[in-house]
This record gives sequence, structure tokens and C-alpha cells, in this order.
Amino acid sequence: MKFEVSSNLKISPEDVDGLLTMKGVNTELSPLIRMTAPSEWLSKPVFEWPTGKVLFSSWILLFGIFPIDRHTFFFQSIDRQRGFAEASSSLTNKLWHHRRDIRRTGASWRVTDTVEFQCRLPGLEYVLAPVYGFIFKHRHQVLRSYYSGSAS
Repeated sequence: MKFEVSSNLKISPEDVDGLLTMKGVNTELSPLIRMTAPSEWLSKPVFEWPTGKVLFSSWILLFGIFPIDRHTFFFQSIDRQRGFAEASSSLTNKLWHHRRDIRRTGASWRVTDTVEFQCRLPGLEYVLAPVYGFIFKHRHQVLRSYYSGSAS
């Protein structure tokens, strides 16, 4: 399964870095989901994370409390001004490809999240696709609210 969500954000170049941190991820996901991370990764910007190796596993917590999945981070590429390509997995998903593209478009930035996933249990992706789509639409609503943006 695959889906894409985009937003145009009025954001300063300095604030683009905030789109690439675990704190930023959890701000976007709140209050629906929170992801845990070892302390050394919480404050480290994603663009400083290594690529090509498993970094750590994160509990995905529904409403920040109830564990619903365990996500293992693996980044293929990270670019401070252009985004990242993640090829991770979880207890639920044997494949989780998440690409965040960040592009300057005049006075704003276009942020596009593309997610492709494959569940370990056949057919479960049909149940989870609308849930994941909702979560990413929520993330972009938070981004647009925080950075005075619009859907694209």
C-alpha cells in the first residue's frame, strides 16, 4: 500500500531543521501517537543520524501511553535541506518506507510525505491504510497550523 500527503509551509530555512527531529515527529503526531527513542537520539537532529544501518527501536504509543507497535529505524538517505528516505520495519509491518521530501517553492516550503508499507499479516494493510492515512493527514494539519501553511 502507498499514499502521499503534502503541505506548503511558510517556514524559515532555520525552522526546516525542526521538521527533522524526534521532537518534531512527536509534535506532529501528538496527541494521537508518541514514539519513544533512546535519550541520545531524542535531541539529535535526524540529519546527524547515520544511514545504512539499524539505529534503534521505538515503541509506538497510542495517546502516548499504550504500546501498539515496535518500530526499528533504518535510514537510506538523509539530506538536511531535502528530507530523508527511511526503510524501516516494525512488529506489524515487514516493510515501512517513509520518504519526506522538503522543497523550497518561492516564499514557502513544500513538505511531502510518501509512505509505502506491507504488513506481516496478509490483508491487514487494508485495515491499516486508512488509519495511517489519517495519522499522516493529522501530522500535516499540525504542520500547517504551526507554520501557517496550506494543503497542496
